[in-house]
Amino acid sequence: MDALGGLLDGPRANGAFLMRSVLRSPWSIRVQDRAPLSIAVVAKGEAWVISDGVGPVHLFPGDVMIAKGPAPYTVADAQDSAPTYFINPGQLCTDASGRSISAEMMLDARAWGNDAEGSTVLVTGTYEHASAVSERLLRTLPALIVLRREQWASGLVSLLCDEVQRDDLGQEVFLDRLLDLVVIATVRAWLASAEALSPGWFIASSDPVVGPALRLIHRHPGRPWTVASLAAEVAVSRAAFARRFSELLGEPPMAYLTTWRLEVAADILLGTDRTIASIAAEVGYSTPFALSAAFTRVKGLSPNRYRTASRAERAANDTEWRRHSPPAPMAPTA
Repeated sequence: MDALGGLLDGPRANGAFLMRSVLRSPWSIRVQDRAPLSIAVVAKGEAWVISDGVGPVHLFPGDVMIAKGPAPYTVADAQDSAPTYFINPGQLCTDASGRSISAEMMLDARAWGNDAEGSTVLVTGTYEHASAVSERLLRTLPALIVLRREQWASGLVSLLCDEVQRDDLGQEVFLDRLLDLVVIATVRAWLASAEALSPGWFIASSDPVVGPALRLIHRHPGRPWTVASLAAEVAVSRAAFARRFSELLGEPPMAYLTTWRLEVAADILLGTDRTIASIAAEVGYSTPFALSAAFTRVKGLSPNRYRTASRAERAANDTEWRRHSPPAPMAPTA
């Protein structure tokens, strides 16, 4: 799998929080739920998003926003509207005094708001659990992404807006997978359209010299690559290749290779119970001790301690979410 494929393989919704918000002005929602990743689509009307250090950004019908937690942000009808609703961990909604208003704001099973005939409709999806989103994806994204309707052509957004209103058999699983696809499509389109903010490897991937070499590194991190062997693969001199690589990515080829190998190793550590020896062989280290030394130098923890600490942190986050989550609504009886 190449770098982009590995990045976009991250979202794994499982009972994600999906909701239509139907709102009549004035309204302002302060989102402070600490969720690792959320997405919002303006299905009708307009909205403003204000995030710490970003914005305010004006959103129009068809625009998509991705917010990376845990930093809070505000979505409102106007950029100077004071928050009236607060979304807390577990998707508990309170007013400014802290009083729970979750029940009174529910319009139906997947609709929430202050007026069923409101002029603004937002469709939001929230990955509440840290385990549902890969660390590599979260590290790549800025705090806020806004993708305008005219920047991409995808029927997925319209499909999500339609399907969130349906209640067919298996709908929760269907919506989880659809949410994943919308996030993947949005991130891919953003990477292609925002070169100034995209990771260096994404920009360099279209270069005729560096691009093919990057794909070799990403697909085969375990091979014994050298600057000379990579240069030979792309049919340029060693000096020309090293110079071009450093110009585009801001670091020498071997430094990039080391970083990539350790990123792959970190993902394997979190996602599997494989031994350090087998991971070392896959990512190009001759012994587990060599991998451990490089990993500890860069990450500050040995591979085993990194695996244990990261899993413990994710488990604690998931426990916190479950502690705050309200009970699932009971199905209506006949």
